[in-house]
Amino acid sequence: MEPILLVAVGGFTGAVCRHAVSVALPGGFPWGTLAVNVAGSFALGVLLFEAKLADRLSAETRLVLGTGFLSSFTTYSTFAVQTAALSPTLAVANVAANYALGFAAVLAGRAVVRSLANPEVAR
Repeated sequence: MEPILLVAVGGFTGAVCRHAVSVALPGGFPWGTLAVNVAGSFALGVLLFEAKLADRLSAETRLVLGTGFLSSFTTYSTFAVQTAALSPTLAVANVAANYALGFAAVLAGRAVVRSLANPEVAR
């Protein structure tokens, strides 16, 4: 039962935070969704590479943050619906921005973990 509660708490918190960012960044372009997807990609990059390189976080922490918080904080379905509602030019820009910045954010997360990890492990 504990894993389900950890995912639920993380998911609730991630959804609330995503909503707050969307409300804070309104407009004709889905800036809020782009912001949460890029921030979430960075955080997931840190979390996953931390497990591989440093392994200091507990399995429960990874569960509440990765499966719970980040899976509710980031959103593919909203990204898809918002992209479909944009003009063709803005839709292409939104897809390019989400994917390019998302991948760059994962790589940045990995770089952060590598810079903090033990030099022998970080190779």
